Amino acid sequence: MLTQKRFLFRFKIPCDYIEFGKELDESYRLPDLSILELSSDESGIRVSGLNSFLDFRVGWNERGLLLAVIVKGKRQSLWCKSAFPNESDGLQICIDTRDVKDIHRATRFCHRLIFLPMVNDGSRSDPCAFWFPIHRAKAHPNPIDAKKIKLTNKIFAGGYELKIFVPQDVLTGFDPVEYPSMGFHFVVMDRELGNKYFIVEPPFPYDYDPSLWGTLLLRRQK
Repeated sequence: MLTQKRFLFRFKIPCDYIEFGKELDESYRLPDLSILELSSDESGIRVSGLNSFLDFRVGWNERGLLLAVIVKGKRQSLWCKSAFPNESDGLQICIDTRDVKDIHRATRFCHRLIFLPMVNDGSRSDPCAFWFPIHRAKAHPNPIDAKKIKLTNKIFAGGYELKIFVPQDVLTGFDPVEYPSMGFHFVVMDRELGNKYFIVEPPFPYDYDPSLWGTLLLRRQK
């Protein structure tokens, strides 16, 4: 399985600085590690381009973390229920602001957030954010007000675009100067197209074991 191959490596991915108010362009796009292959020739490890239905971008500045997700190729309508965020179409991210890789239980610096591009419980179409405690965590972060997270969406035929700004006061321990890397994992959840995982996928306990997450290197210059 490709997941098992990715499990053998520690991935450190550049995450570049972006000035507040600017948009994440294609240069902030994360690579698609799910198509990493072990080559049979001397070229060794090869990482190809992005998955055809997903465009995932991330950047940072002193105010917090910026993310953009674009999903295309859908034929069915989005299924997003605020009562069932874990089962809805949307995005889950896990962040460790201390990027510790030698423990298997989350600390107070670990966060699990879920974002829905819209809510179709009724007439609403606004995106929404949720914070969830991490299973088996040694401690939880400071109280999180998910309403502080800024979300904008664009729903179009065949998919959606979701832009997210997670302010620094939502992320316990966020300090890019003292700690210029963070543990990071994401899952783009889609009931039609299937889930898309950054590093590992089930049966690995990616949603509560920070040792399985990748690393974002917070760079100031590209």
